[in-house]
Amino acid sequence: MAEKDSPTDAEIAAAVTAAYTAHRSDTGGANASYIPYLASVDSSLFAVAVVTVDGSVHVAGDSHVDFAIESISKLTTMALAMSQIGPDAFHSKVGADPTGMAFNSVMALEMHSDLPLSPMVNAGAMASTSLVVAKDAEDRWRQILKMQSEFTGRDLQLSEVVNSSEQQTNFHNRAIAWLLYGGGAMHCDPMEAVEIYTRQCSTMISAVDLATMGATLAFDGVNPVSGARVVESELVPHLLAEMMMEGMYTRSGDWAYTVGLPGKSGVGGGVVAVAPGELAIAAFSPPLDEAGNSVRAQAAIADVATALELGLFRSRSTS
Repeated sequence: MAEKDSPTDAEIAAAVTAAYTAHRSDTGGANASYIPYLASVDSSLFAVAVVTVDGSVHVAGDSHVDFAIESISKLTTMALAMSQIGPDAFHSKVGADPTGMAFNSVMALEMHSDLPLSPMVNAGAMASTSLVVAKDAEDRWRQILKMQSEFTGRDLQLSEVVNSSEQQTNFHNRAIAWLLYGGGAMHCDPMEAVEIYTRQCSTMISAVDLATMGATLAFDGVNPVSGARVVESELVPHLLAEMMMEGMYTRSGDWAYTVGLPGKSGVGGGVVAVAPGELAIAAFSPPLDEAGNSVRAQAAIADVATALELGLFRSRSTS
């Protein structure tokens, strides 16, 4: 039996257009309300984008509207910290197991002796931020922003409006940081880690940026648009594994079962899924489900992945 061919540009364009058309009028979900800025974002915004490993870009809808990166920043900071201390040390300090609880759960941390389980939820993400090797807080921030920019292929900017909104409401994360510190899992000043983590969640990206980030992982760590190597190829399987296990929070198992691709969501409304060696699919829509994942973005990405037969657990052969 022959291996299935990669999807053509025409097939990708048709799948993106069909997914956008099918879901642009969907209702359900609600904007994140615990961060004032996110509550104010136009809930009708919707975009779908695909970037392939050869740098082709396919879009539909509000694909160049910027939105807050939020928890998708966990992916790039994890990549930075892992590249500095190595995948084994990172794994031992941050973990790779689902918590089975909400992304900001204090109980999940307390049940594990105040040690993180996954870099894809808030506790592990702040531990990741603290692991970045830096001279001081501003050096830590510069490195994190640079890594985000390298993944997207353009210079990203902090939104002062988003950052201010989040810094004024991040009390829950401050509590988590002190628990991590008590458990010996915080590797810089805990309030510095919270402040920088909050900043890293407050940069602005578009659906095209997000698809480019995913395509960088699909292309073995090389940004297919800029041509620059962003992370070493040996780290990519570890990054994708973390995404598959907890990237969609408490819906990660359902996502693996139905879509079959490593994914990462953010409460700003973005979702990205990676088909290794092929492409990445991104979508953006602010209304979220109870787990914190965009309702329309999940549906659109699932449609594209199904149409292009990209799920990792499908047979890769044709008779």
